[in-house]
Amino acid sequence: MSNPISAVDFFAAKLAHQTDPADLAAARAAGAAPLVLDVRSEAGWSQGRIPGAVHLPGAQVHDGIAALAPDLDTPIVVYCWGPGCDGSTKAAFTLASMGYTRVQELIGGFEYWAREGLAVTTDTGRSRRTPDDLVAPVPVG
Repeated sequence: MSNPISAVDFFAAKLAHQTDPADLAAARAAGAAPLVLDVRSEAGWSQGRIPGAVHLPGAQVHDGIAALAPDLDTPIVVYCWGPGCDGSTKAAFTLASMGYTRVQELIGGFEYWAREGLAVTTDTGRSRRTPDDLVAPVPVG
């Protein structure tokens, strides 16, 4: 069976076009501030979001992104609910199809951001969950 791309090319592409919550948090802490785009519904946005994220529901990405990112080279990280939601994949595809060159999808979406114990903003304030020991290191002792 022939393989149209090599394993190296496949994994390089994944690393170029996906990021995980820990890497996004580290990049933001280091001053690399991509546009973080939440493509969920209004109800999802109100329930909780990544601090500093911008809300642009998936159906509005095509028509609304230029106001947020007029430069096609803007680094953008897109997320939706979690691994069971393909809203971020659809939005990332739309952005890439429009010519945006630095689009990444957040692996695990909002669910894994919260499960790793990273800060979450809701309409009532900011909080953190205790990290889930199945997805993030938990302090020993």
